[in-house]
Amino acid sequence: MVYTGSMDRSIKRVWNPPNPYLSAHRQFLEDEPPPETRVEVYEDHSQSILSRNDSPDLSFRWSVNPYRGCAHACIYCYARPTHEYLGLGAGTDFETKLVVKPQAPELLRRAFLRRSWKGELVVFSGVTDCYQPLEAGWRLTRGCLEVCAEFRNPVGIITKSALVQRDIDVLQRLHREASVSVHVSIPFLDERVARLVESGAPSIARRFETVQALAAAGIPVGVGVSPLIPGLNDADIPGILRRAKACGATQAFLTLLRLPGSVREVFLHRLQERLPMRAGRVEGRLRWTRDGELSDSRFGHRHSGSGIYWETIEQMWEVWTQRLGFNRGCDPDVPSTFVRPPVAARPRRSPRRKEPMQQQTFSWGNVA
Repeated sequence: MVYTGSMDRSIKRVWNPPNPYLSAHRQFLEDEPPPETRVEVYEDHSQSILSRNDSPDLSFRWSVNPYRGCAHACIYCYARPTHEYLGLGAGTDFETKLVVKPQAPELLRRAFLRRSWKGELVVFSGVTDCYQPLEAGWRLTRGCLEVCAEFRNPVGIITKSALVQRDIDVLQRLHREASVSVHVSIPFLDERVARLVESGAPSIARRFETVQALAAAGIPVGVGVSPLIPGLNDADIPGILRRAKACGATQAFLTLLRLPGSVREVFLHRLQERLPMRAGRVEGRLRWTRDGELSDSRFGHRHSGSGIYWETIEQMWEVWTQRLGFNRGCDPDVPSTFVRPPVAARPRRSPRRKEPMQQQTFSWGNVA
């Protein structure tokens, strides 16, 4: 089923990089303006909702993604190539042809009822933002969180959206009876830059307000400076951390920008289009952290860099996180780039099983 709507704040023009999985790609001529876009919402009736992660760069195995595509339209989003598997584009299509999984809560319930399920940590979302604007109406993330609360299953959340405040009641229940932590992604301090790079996401001010509201409600909350874009937001690190600490955040993580597949074309194209005076500097400094390349797909190298420039960023990160008291109680052997937030001290049981659940730890990778 397909729905059309007008969620965009402004009219957009279609632009997608070539899809490597399609044999045909249309390139608009310079004198032929691309068509205007409208948001289209598609239903996905897949029969599973838990996604298994096998990457050694992340210490959690399971994630839930109620949506595919994302109206936040972040130009750096590493998940853009996943839209190409659907025969769509990684550019405008990713932001305007959105997919919902209406059966997500029921599918999660079925998964938890299986005897093979051991109550492991579930992360929302491993791909796109589980609190993007569609969630206000569809309420699929809330439905899934209610299932997690019923089964007392540990949860981790990362989002840019203030909408997570709507579900504070469920998060409080999870905090009491299982474990939960929320990380709010705040890569920038400059509202103007953020609006150009994350055009559909809430303002930076609203995100800090969200951190404060969650902390006031007793929810363990952190901040993600992710991605770190050399030459664009590295100087924002101290200000972001100071402001987050003042709002009640206790955890923080940092990841270096990744540009896998078609993300490279989207990022460079829009960076040049929206921030032309900074585009060259950003590309050059990113290459300094990647041994001359723009990305590194090797396990263990995807989320961090190398060289003097990256070492300087890491040193600044360590100084400010330690000075402000972030990440206390986390595994000291895990680099700060891959923070593992502490979990609830008391093991819990699901309604079905008698054995105590194992405590869960996880690390945020490069998430948008």
